[in-house]
Amino acid sequence: MLNAPFFDPNKTYHENWEEGPFNGFADGVVLPAGEPRFDFLGQKISYPLGIPAGPLLNGKFVKAALDKGFDVPVHKTVRSKKHPCNEWPNVLGAEIEGDLTIERAQKSIIVRNEYKEPLSITNSFGNPSYDPDVWVADLKDAARYAKPGQFVMCSFEGTKREGMTSEGYINDWADGMQMLKDAGVKVVEANFSCPNEGAAQLLCFDTPKVKLVADAIKNKIGDTPLVIKIAYFDEPSLRELVKETGNIVDGYGAINTIPAPVMSPDGTQALPGAHRVKSGICGAAIKWAGLDMTRRLKALRKELGFTYAIIGSGGVTVPSDFKEYRDAGADVVMTATGAMWNPYLAKEIKEQYPDA
Repeated sequence: MLNAPFFDPNKTYHENWEEGPFNGFADGVVLPAGEPRFDFLGQKISYPLGIPAGPLLNGKFVKAALDKGFDVPVHKTVRSKKHPCNEWPNVLGAEIEGDLTIERAQKSIIVRNEYKEPLSITNSFGNPSYDPDVWVADLKDAARYAKPGQFVMCSFEGTKREGMTSEGYINDWADGMQMLKDAGVKVVEANFSCPNEGAAQLLCFDTPKVKLVADAIKNKIGDTPLVIKIAYFDEPSLRELVKETGNIVDGYGAINTIPAPVMSPDGTQALPGAHRVKSGICGAAIKWAGLDMTRRLKALRKELGFTYAIIGSGGVTVPSDFKEYRDAGADVVMTATGAMWNPYLAKEIKEQYPDA
């Protein structure tokens, strides 16, 4: 049964930011942190479970995630300057039976403000950001809140602004990551899986540019681990990406969402805005893709002799999904949609799989 979500889809991003989190994430219950016993990117963690960049809008959300036993929460993507949010609505329930395959994602998906199991949703925010004057201090505070066996990650996206050179764009990524490091973030994440270049193109599919940006980031932040968040790749493209970047980055996070055209039940465009005909789908319908990427990243790591970490996400809504990801090779498993509608999912997973 779905609980009331900790992010309220009926409210705007800014209302959620100011007033949230809600329901189970606001009940004041703090679960005991376990013994730090798993190694992950130079940190000792109590349990290899977290929430990926997305629903944890600010420090209040991050702290609530830590309290509920999600030991590696990722603060929602931030930018080097204030950035607007896509128009409301930003989250809607998606009507999908079975897997949302790449082929199926070419056809329209019906979305509405209703949520039922197996839960899949669309989310479309456009990676808004408050100004660093707001988020840096808040992030610092959240990072300090982590108990032994926990640590806070944060996601960053470089922004191509008018008149900006290629060099300026790359510097925006590197300087932004340094801001995260300075705020006390132990592991940083580059969000290469959202439209960074115009409305449709994902940066993660441009291997030469990913290599260039990742290299610049690592030169800037030194030994702070860098994870890059990527989308679903076909086999040749993933092999090329890993071959070119596996010795630069410290980890891969896969996957974000699968984009598909979304429409209202009456056949009209569901999300206002010319660039929002397609929107990312997450939840149960994309679990197959996250598992597939996790398995392939593990196989490529062995074949190519790399040591990168793998963060598996996509469709983790019940405890057995966590186990599937661990068996597939995920060093850490993350849940967004599942956690949003079940604040006690970490507790359930830890009880069912005490040894992960």
